Amino acid sequence: VQLQASGGGLVQAGGSLRLSCAASGRPFSNYAMAWFRQTPGKEREFVATISRNGGSTVYADIVKGRFAISRDNDRKMVYLQMNSLKPEDTAVYYCAAGTYYTDSTVLEGYDYWGQGTLVTVSS
Repeated sequence: VQLQASGGGLVQAGGSLRLSCAASGRPFSNYAMAWFRQTPGKEREFVATISRNGGSTVYADIVKGRFAISRDNDRKMVYLQMNSLKPEDTAVYYCAAGTYYTDSTVLEGYDYWGQGTLVTVSS
């Protein structure tokens, strides 16, 4: 499966952004989907994941209550709605697809990665 993330940009603290990830290739509903993020010099960290049918979601504590992950299997899309953004949310955000696991919060739980989209939150 190929993944293409988009929607990043510059936003002021307290603002909102919606990231999108378009998938192509094999049936999208075969994959658990997730968002991770990475800043220079740090490891890529888990943000949120959603199960194949969208019935289960898991969030990192640092985004819980502010971010929401969703998916549209007919359109082969996954989204990350980010509200109440903080400067520390600044990062490159990556979408990922996993074949075998559900609700995985680790990098190894995902087999395919998009190219990343930059989110910059100014103070």
